[in-house]
Amino acid sequence: MKLTKELTTAALAILVLTVVLGLAYPLAMTGISQIAFPDKADGSQVEVDGKVVGSRLIARAFKTRGGKPDPRYFQPRPSQSDYSASATFFSNRGPNSAVARFFYRDALASYLELERRYDPGLTAAKVPVDAVTTSASGVDPHISKANADIQAHRIAAVRRLALARVNALIADNTDGRFLGVIGEPGVNVLELNLALDEARR
Repeated sequence: MKLTKELTTAALAILVLTVVLGLAYPLAMTGISQIAFPDKADGSQVEVDGKVVGSRLIARAFKTRGGKPDPRYFQPRPSQSDYSASATFFSNRGPNSAVARFFYRDALASYLELERRYDPGLTAAKVPVDAVTTSASGVDPHISKANADIQAHRIAAVRRLALARVNALIADNTDGRFLGVIGEPGVNVLELNLALDEARR
């Protein structure tokens, strides 16, 4: 009799908690977020001519049909998940890892190969850390201002734009520190690339 009562109580607790925490709470939070923050609740999607081209919150690759970085666009920082929003994770490479050493060596070589022909004075020592390292999520939509400034030389040359014009677009698409003190300013790559395309229209 006592065992039956305990099993009934446990089953009721599971049922109530499932309904409250598994259904009611998520539905309430979804409803509140849709009313208070409709754009953010839907993933901060970015549309161009009625077509979703990405999210302000998730990096995406800008590549040629051959799979190489498209020189016409700013490039995001490297991603261990190939910019997949459904599989975000960090690399877990320790400072003494041989795998990390090879990864950063290759990432640095790729960055220099893409940028140095447009910025002859660029050396490995001048490459910002975020240009060769992945973020914790693997899909950080921002790059550092220093990274964007280096890439600006390539963009200006390939698109035949004045460097000052490209730098102005970088400034327009740079997010400041949170509350003015937390974090570092970052350049949203997707929004900057869309601004570049708009500048050519």
